[in-house]
Amino acid sequence: MTEPERKKRVVVAMSGGVDSSVAAALLKERGYEVIGCFMRLGSEDGVEPAETSCRLDGAAGSERSAGASGRGRASGGGHASGGGGGGRGHKQGCCSVLDAADARLVAAQLDIPLYVVNFREDFGRIIRYFEDEYHQGRTPNPCVRCNQWLKFGRLARYAASIDADYISTGHYVRVVRDESGRALLQRGLHQAKDQSYALFGIDRAMVDRMLLPIGDYPKDQVREMARQRDLQVFEKPDSQEICFVPDQDYVGLLRRRQPERFGPGKLVDTSGKLLAEHQGHQSFTIGQRRGLPIALGYPIYVVHRDAASNTVVVGGKDDLLSPGLEADEANWLIDPPGDRFECTVKIRYNGRDVPATVERDGGDAFRVRFDEPQPAVSPGQAVVCYHGPTVLGGGWIRRALGA
Repeated sequence: MTEPERKKRVVVAMSGGVDSSVAAALLKERGYEVIGCFMRLGSEDGVEPAETSCRLDGAAGSERSAGASGRGRASGGGHASGGGGGGRGHKQGCCSVLDAADARLVAAQLDIPLYVVNFREDFGRIIRYFEDEYHQGRTPNPCVRCNQWLKFGRLARYAASIDADYISTGHYVRVVRDESGRALLQRGLHQAKDQSYALFGIDRAMVDRMLLPIGDYPKDQVREMARQRDLQVFEKPDSQEICFVPDQDYVGLLRRRQPERFGPGKLVDTSGKLLAEHQGHQSFTIGQRRGLPIALGYPIYVVHRDAASNTVVVGGKDDLLSPGLEADEANWLIDPPGDRFECTVKIRYNGRDVPATVERDGGDAFRVRFDEPQPAVSPGQAVVCYHGPTVLGGGWIRRALGA
């Protein structure tokens, strides 16, 4: 008698939010063996043993090691994702106890195991990156780095260690196969929630191992699917902004952690004329209009930050425009169509993509020239290249041309 073929195993990053909860539910309904993982970002290093689970009736399941077979039930941990389940409110932040409870509850409802993976040290790398970028005069994007280093990096390696075939998240992105069977990363069908920009940095080989089931649906339909399945997180608010800055005062975070990096500096116009003083270039972002320590009687914007001299340059709206940019750390998810090609690019998460020409240098750097000049090109942000709905890849902006 032959052994029955095992189900395909998928590790789902469960944050306790509605999106990842529905992703887990859909995958189980489609016949996968679903293993839930909850990222804990605030305790000891490494993958923790599974904690005692809570079933819906309150009975405890057996403890299992998260580093063992990947079967069994576990709970706990914490990656922030917004308000509490079922409409409970709580302060946004890392390692939320309520998020852990929500993930545990959903896993119990779906009758799937939930394991805690402890990524404190890895998450510290993201916070250090965030600080260093600001202090060097750039505008970081920690969510892109989190996807690259944690969700589709560290967690993917954990999934491989328990022989999982796939990894899944609640991102509004799709994996589509072309006629040759090649896996392509594409925008979510619901444009308003598309998160493909934030996934450009993942390893190319990961695309073939990703299952992203909610990329085919709008958010309101995802909430309705959660409600129909009686998942108690169906009304849970979305996470907002940066999870490790609970009050969204990023300057306060930087000051508390490295006060010595702040000091008085000059605020000048584009001709170099001194207009005012400030207490640290880190308090400003490219394109900023409000909160400037001076009024000139007409709209002015931050157009440049020089970290070396602690100087902030302001100018008019036209001074924000740039004909293009230089980027490095290129990451291509499919082979680009040449060293010079036309595509559309996005230079910020919430921005629209615009027509441009990309020129590669043969290494990991490239140059982008917009068909029309674009405002507020910010060093430190990602630039992502598209061909229609397909993500070609991208890189990190190092300089705005003309700056």
